[in-house]
Amino acid sequence: MDSTKIPLSHTLWSPHDTVKDAAESLGVNLPEEAAKNLAMDVEYRIHEILETAIKFMRHSKRKLLMTSDINYALKMLNIEPLYGYDISQPLNFKEALVGAGGQTLYYVDDHEIEFEKLINQELPKVPRQTSYTAHWLAIEGVQPMISQNPLPSEIKALPPIIRGATSSILGTDILNGVSEKDSKGSAGGSNAGSANGAANGSTGKKEKEVEVKPLVKHVLSKELQLYFDKVAEVLVSTDPEKESLKYAALTSLKNDPGLHQLVPYFIQFAAEQITNQLRNIEILSTMLEVISALVENKTIFLDPYVHALMPCILTLLLAKRIGPVIKETSSSSDEVIFETLQKQLAVREFAAILLQHIIKVYGSSYSTLMPRVTRTLLRALLDSTKPIGTHYGALLGLQNMGNEVIKLVLVGNLKMWSKSVIENEDKNEREREILLNTTLDTLRNLKVQATGEEKSGEDGMDIDSDSEIPDDIKEKLSDRLGDLLANFILEQKDAKEIVRGIFFGELNV
Repeated sequence: MDSTKIPLSHTLWSPHDTVKDAAESLGVNLPEEAAKNLAMDVEYRIHEILETAIKFMRHSKRKLLMTSDINYALKMLNIEPLYGYDISQPLNFKEALVGAGGQTLYYVDDHEIEFEKLINQELPKVPRQTSYTAHWLAIEGVQPMISQNPLPSEIKALPPIIRGATSSILGTDILNGVSEKDSKGSAGGSNAGSANGAANGSTGKKEKEVEVKPLVKHVLSKELQLYFDKVAEVLVSTDPEKESLKYAALTSLKNDPGLHQLVPYFIQFAAEQITNQLRNIEILSTMLEVISALVENKTIFLDPYVHALMPCILTLLLAKRIGPVIKETSSSSDEVIFETLQKQLAVREFAAILLQHIIKVYGSSYSTLMPRVTRTLLRALLDSTKPIGTHYGALLGLQNMGNEVIKLVLVGNLKMWSKSVIENEDKNEREREILLNTTLDTLRNLKVQATGEEKSGEDGMDIDSDSEIPDDIKEKLSDRLGDLLANFILEQKDAKEIVRGIFFGELNV
């Protein structure tokens, strides 16, 4: 066996003629030994790249080796990757004879492009810059008809499970069975008489026109759920050591952005606590603070939830009983009863302030909000069967509604209210004093100072700042408010300004 004979190999690179041919095409003359060593090294590198690429293929759970596996292998081996390798078009191999022996060589035909043709070719269009636009996907559950949103026909074409229709829950067979029964019933009714048949026909049309809205689930993240659970736990806690945590929770509700998804849950939580904890003054005060924090949070849009907030506030303002029930067992219990009553009245005062703020902020959005609340407060005020707390809350609510409501609504009903409530024998002296002082504070909002033009008039009812109120004006005041309220007002130092405000525009007082 000739020792100079180069051993054959199963790769394209050995015998080393391929290396020598590539070197000659570049104008390099390689000796036999150098071409042999270079061919062996290239063979080793190709084996290494293929083995690494096969590992990527197996980790990808595939049995087909792809060009991406080769690229990952080149990156892993710190070899410059192949650029411009396009696999979208098939490779065209051409055959050529090389050498005197006529050895066949296959090569990829490169498409030649003329330089003048490339210069004269039109430039491609400049791509548009990336931009972002916003649109309403849904407004309060109603999808607007805009180009960005899908058409109703496209939504109906989707499967019921994807679009969330109730038919996917009930089943189409049940709905079809109900419609068939209705159609049979209407057909039987038509045989009984023409009138019944017409009626059944109209109801059948109405049932066909009814559209079932899809059920939309409100999905909360785990972070928001955890936040709500922790805040709710702290707010209802009676542990004095958690007062700082309660203050931190209220501060968070007042200032933190990103709580809009939790607004309906906090309102429902406050409503449930107010309904179930009417005997716990601390819980009621905390719930009012929660509502106040939500209202003061500038990042929360509360307009859709005003209808849910009003029952909570009006309940604490007009409820019959707030706080624990204390039985009178001894003479020393009067002070305890008075302190409990003061705490109850403080809760009603807080509720009245919140009511005033909500009407001031959201009254322009809901035109019927102020008239409906005024009607509710007046109805509670004129009900003589209600306790002092309800009358006190109604007075505070009307007082915070503005001077127009006091003048037009309250003043005209004070005489009847005084006879049925204040002069009632069931009220003790302390309760009468509270109601009289509250009424006086309400009427003081109408005070009008005397001016130079009002000191003289044609009806003879004018008074100056130093004179006393004439008897005829006192009689008119008694006719307007009742004897008890009129005498109580006349005893005050600012009685002239109060009377002048009550009769403002009617008499020159």
